[in-house]
Amino acid sequence: MADSRPIGVFDSGVGGLTVLREIHDRLPSESTIYLGDLKHFPYGPRYPTEVRGFAFDIIRYLQGRDVKLVVIACNTATAAALSQARETFDVPIVGVIGPGAHAAVEATRKGLVGVISTEGTAASQEYLHAIKEIDPMVGVFQKACPELVDIVEQGDADSPRAEVALERDLAEIVKLGADVLVLGCTHYPLLKPAIGRIYPGCFQLVDSASTTAEKVRRQLEHANLLADGARPQHEIVVTSVPERFNEVAEILFGERVPEVTEVDIWEAK
Repeated sequence: MADSRPIGVFDSGVGGLTVLREIHDRLPSESTIYLGDLKHFPYGPRYPTEVRGFAFDIIRYLQGRDVKLVVIACNTATAAALSQARETFDVPIVGVIGPGAHAAVEATRKGLVGVISTEGTAASQEYLHAIKEIDPMVGVFQKACPELVDIVEQGDADSPRAEVALERDLAEIVKLGADVLVLGCTHYPLLKPAIGRIYPGCFQLVDSASTTAEKVRRQLEHANLLADGARPQHEIVVTSVPERFNEVAEILFGERVPEVTEVDIWEAK
């Protein structure tokens, strides 16, 4: 039976729009609600308990909007909240770490995987745990690269500035001989062209946006929750509207974004 309810997607900011774009590409009949928690951006440097609280409040809001599935389109929030959220809420929840870990294990031929991410994701060790759970023999090297988020948000993902940062941040991973690089932040898929120029042929790149969107497709299909051919509706809500929001959002989304509405889901608390 077709299910026309929307998919809920959230992130601390606009980075999750890379995941949203992949969901639209793979599931063009699905309606979506995207929430960017710009009031509390960035999540990366925050304590996991704090991030978990934000995530739970957002999932409750999305449940109230009658979504059929929630995507935590943020590596930091996935690390902090996914396991507990699945135990707490009835709605199916997909994170971005598991799909990326599976793809990395399948892709590596040397048994060596590099992971670049925010500080919060690196500190959580969630990619390490997820990869080791799938294959304990795969070696994992993680590196926090917070400057890359700023580079992408400022529109410099495909620029000499990005190349300088990537050459520095990836040098140790290259030296170790990893043949797969997990882009463990939803901003990082936009860095693929620059990575290819700086280290051509060194890595197979795994990005959490495309792997997560494919996981969503499979899960909806398996649960018979796919929408029919009706015209989908797309909505973007944010908890604060910072300067340059539309400009940054369009960089990450790859096209003009739907109209943005500001909400305060903590107003009644």
